[in-house]
Amino acid sequence: MACESCGSGGTGGCSSGDCGTDACPSNQPADWLTDMGSPPESEWFPIIEVGFKGGRKAFYRCDLRDVQTGDHVLVEADRGLDLGTVKLSGQMVRIRLRSKSLEEDADFPAVARQATAQDLDRLEENRERETETFLIGRRTIDRMGLPMKLVDVEWQFDGKKVTFYFTADHRVDFRELVRKLARRFRTRVELRQIGARDEAARIGGIGSCGRELCCSTWLQEFKPVSTQSAKTQNLPLNPGRLSGQCGRLKCCLNYELEAYMAALRRFPRVDARLKTDDGSAVVRKVDIFKETVLLQMDSGSWMNLTLEQVRPYMPKRSKPGS
Repeated sequence: MACESCGSGGTGGCSSGDCGTDACPSNQPADWLTDMGSPPESEWFPIIEVGFKGGRKAFYRCDLRDVQTGDHVLVEADRGLDLGTVKLSGQMVRIRLRSKSLEEDADFPAVARQATAQDLDRLEENRERETETFLIGRRTIDRMGLPMKLVDVEWQFDGKKVTFYFTADHRVDFRELVRKLARRFRTRVELRQIGARDEAARIGGIGSCGRELCCSTWLQEFKPVSTQSAKTQNLPLNPGRLSGQCGRLKCCLNYELEAYMAALRRFPRVDARLKTDDGSAVVRKVDIFKETVLLQMDSGSWMNLTLEQVRPYMPKRSKPGS
């Protein structure tokens, strides 16, 4: 529309904002959510996803309709209560349940109530208590000479249970350790063995990309990663560059793998032999970004051709099912 303040005409109105008036549309940001309103009642979903320390998440049945993402809630835990943060609510939880092959009418633990300021203060006290508990647990493990590495400690909100997370190369008999820790802290003690990737997820850190580790922020599950993923993407097989902080192959090697595999279907395979007008040649390298193919002729010379130039020499691919 035209700007009414400065009287500019035309269907486009004033687009420069030089008139200096507050009513000029070019000086006001557009609020694209004005007409959306509140979500309808049907958007409410009685299940939420709650996150805890170390990226641990679980689903809970919630009858509180005013609970939103980011709120702190007290939920039913092992013989008590635990405090967590709502990570997902609404219809997105239904999608997450389907991705994990869970039924909506499954028997999920319930949300007891929303957390108060006093509850958050107690949670902070538990976090401070976990530092001392970690040191005591590590000293006890060292005195007993157990072949295990203590990674993290987590107190349940009500103090009725403390969980020790550890890594080990082999199976460890920690029954005596549990008894000593239970006498020391006078509560239920649980020892849970985790893998190297889970250890990195709980500790966190910054990756070689400069961002926070995927496993400690958004990654839901660990998928197998092999060196074939690096070979397919034409990456140098350098363990120092391909390994993450966990010492395993980086999870991000799988992110673009499907795109590379789809692009490589248009190219001849590396080491494949092609018959060109200039003689027989072997494919030594393909570049999916520049769409070029490097050929080594039997005569010893090299040719760098585009994909369109090489396409006539490629064998016909058989159709599936033929």
